[in-house]
Amino acid sequence: MVEKNQKIEKALTKGVVEILPSKKGLRDLMLKKKIRLYLGIDPTSEKLHLGHTITLRKLQEFTDLGHEAILVIGTGTVLAGDPSLRERARARITEKEIKNNIKTWKEQAKKLLDFSKVKIKYNGDWLLRLELKDIINIASHISAIKLFQREMFQRRLKKGSTVWTHETLYPLLQGYDSVAMDVDLEIGGTDQTFNMLIGRELQRKMRNREKFVMTTPLILGIDGRPMSKTTGNCVWLTDSAQQMYGKIMSIPDNLILDYFELLTDLSLETIKKLPPREAKARLAREIATIYHGKKAAILAGQEFSRVFKEKKLPSRIPEVSIKAKSLNILDLLTKTKLAPSKSEARRLVEQGGVKIDNEIQKDWRPEVKIKKGQVLQVGKRKFVKIV
Repeated sequence: MVEKNQKIEKALTKGVVEILPSKKGLRDLMLKKKIRLYLGIDPTSEKLHLGHTITLRKLQEFTDLGHEAILVIGTGTVLAGDPSLRERARARITEKEIKNNIKTWKEQAKKLLDFSKVKIKYNGDWLLRLELKDIINIASHISAIKLFQREMFQRRLKKGSTVWTHETLYPLLQGYDSVAMDVDLEIGGTDQTFNMLIGRELQRKMRNREKFVMTTPLILGIDGRPMSKTTGNCVWLTDSAQQMYGKIMSIPDNLILDYFELLTDLSLETIKKLPPREAKARLAREIATIYHGKKAAILAGQEFSRVFKEKKLPSRIPEVSIKAKSLNILDLLTKTKLAPSKSEARRLVEQGGVKIDNEIQKDWRPEVKIKKGQVLQVGKRKFVKIV
């Protein structure tokens, strides 16, 4: 019993910002019965990143305690588009894009979730079947004033921006997930607090019972800004071990402890005794191990040392065939996909971020003579060899 209490305490404390209406109430409920909980993620991207893993890990933690955990993929809510932390409405998404985005999600998430125990549900299965009378009934339980008092909506209105009607519907749709599945608990990042509390209110008014809300921290990306696909500052679960290792080694030192706390199971007491460089290397190795195994993580560390400490070329460099005898450097960078556009290629050159055979390119105007074996480098981690 003591061990069970300790595990429950850890689940309700580690990586948790807040539990509403109370931590004690949720703990008592968990001791009394097997609870049903869920985490919802909208399919706005093909890839999951380390920020998603904070809640995914928490979901598995409850599963390990014997509770009924559900991963909800927002095939219905994504059509409205979550307005949380958005300065403008999300672009509309097509059914084809939704299907494409979720194609490999289970494969990515299974590195953290045991799908023999964790269920997957798609909220489009119930949201897209709602009739007008159902939507009116749901909306009748929530004040319109409450929806418009949302902080980010008020911020937009003060700037003279628009809040679209479909955006105000989003929290109602997400909130209805709690009613449709009749859950005891919803887990989500702090950006989801408003949406989750609407679900709590709907559960109370439509099912006459309590729903708890657990918020987890949002993590900052490798550049110190909030991790998101928009800024591209993510460590993706689809990244190779080398990519993960290199990205983690590039994070600001002030993020090291947060990453250890939220993304690993290692003890912070041990880590705090290490110098930042050693702690970061330990972190990079640990995260690469979680998603690719110990052997791949060790090799990634060795490769990182080879390139960044010994200043050698990577042992393996992607090869690209170029038939032209010469090209403008902007064309060369786009053809080798080292830059997505000529304007971005020009910016990279002007900032000194492009090397050809280890020589920094300072001018984007000249033609570059193409030679076999030539090595192009953009930034610290992108290499291509001409063949």
